[in-house]
Amino acid sequence: MFTLSSSNKFHLYSDPTDMRKSFDGLSGIIQNTLETDPCSGDVYIFINKRHDKIKLLHWQGISFTLYYKRLEKGSFEIPSYDIASGSITLTYTQMVMIIDGLSIKNIQKRKAYNPNI
Repeated sequence: MFTLSSSNKFHLYSDPTDMRKSFDGLSGIIQNTLETDPCSGDVYIFINKRHDKIKLLHWQGISFTLYYKRLEKGSFEIPSYDIASGSITLTYTQMVMIIDGLSIKNIQKRKAYNPNI
C-alpha cells in the first residue's frame, strides 16, 4: 500500500545511486552524505544513473518502507537543481509526477484566490 501523502517531506538525492542498495545502504547515504536522520519521517528519493529506476525510503514510526519502480522504456524526468546541495526538496505533486512519468519542466502554477491579500 502506498502510504505517502502531501503531509510528508520529499528529498531527492542529487547523485546517481546504486540500486543494489537496500534499507541499510540508503540509510547510510542519508546519515553520512546528507547528514540527516533517516528516521525523521521524511521520504528520501534515489534514482540511478540511467534514470530508469527509482527508490523511495520512508520511516513509518516502527520500520522502514522501501518503494521501488523500474521502467522498461523511457526515463524519469529530474527537475533542475544545484548538485552541490546534496538533495532537493520536492512537493508531493512533483514526486507523483516524476513517478508517473509526467513532465515537470513546463508546469506553471496558476494564481489562486487568497482572501488574506
